[in-house]
Amino acid sequence: MAPEAAAPVPHPYWPRELHIEGFQPNDRAMWEILAFLFSVSGVFLVGTWFLSGRIAGISSVRRLAICWFMVCGFIHGVIEGWFSLYYHIIPRDQAFLSQLWKEYGKGDSRYMIADNFTVCMETVTAWAWGPLSVWTVISFLQNKPYRFILQLIVSLGQLYGDVLYFYTEYRDGFSHSEMWHPIYFWFYFVFMNALWIVIPAALIVDAWVNLSKAQGTADSTRFTSKAKRN
Repeated sequence: MAPEAAAPVPHPYWPRELHIEGFQPNDRAMWEILAFLFSVSGVFLVGTWFLSGRIAGISSVRRLAICWFMVCGFIHGVIEGWFSLYYHIIPRDQAFLSQLWKEYGKGDSRYMIADNFTVCMETVTAWAWGPLSVWTVISFLQNKPYRFILQLIVSLGQLYGDVLYFYTEYRDGFSHSEMWHPIYFWFYFVFMNALWIVIPAALIVDAWVNLSKAQGTADSTRFTSKAKRN
């Protein structure tokens, strides 16, 4: 008599027939996980706000942009860095950051099945845009001449990665989340990721304007010097 097939392990992810090897449900409540994410992000934001206040003549909008990059450094480097290192064990792991990803996976189950695009995208995000985000913060705090170049590079990378993130899921028919769910679809999947489209797009325009002004000044100075020599 043939042995019976093992019953699939129940899980909260979509599609419902998804097989997740060795899945262990979280023992942390949703509120604990979200409280950690937003409280630590808030600490980085507030701390960077006060640091940026030491720069003479800086605007509130510029200070908020610097705070954004610091929060990005934390999220990319720590949270997404964790995923890039441990994606293969997250479904069965009970470390706090693994549970964070299991909670987020309710909005996008690609993180539970080591989807090839997701792993590659998050790895690039963690090890490129994470450190570069921190470098961008430092460059603005120290008023480095290359600060807007870093802002442009990081923002372009974030925007490109997030557009691909949404577009690949669109082509999959939004099959990895419970469509229209107010928390898992609209908050986790749509809102939390849309931030990395709206804000980087605005920062790209800002960098464009500032770099264009700098180049215009350089061109004007060069042409003036040349005219004087002639």
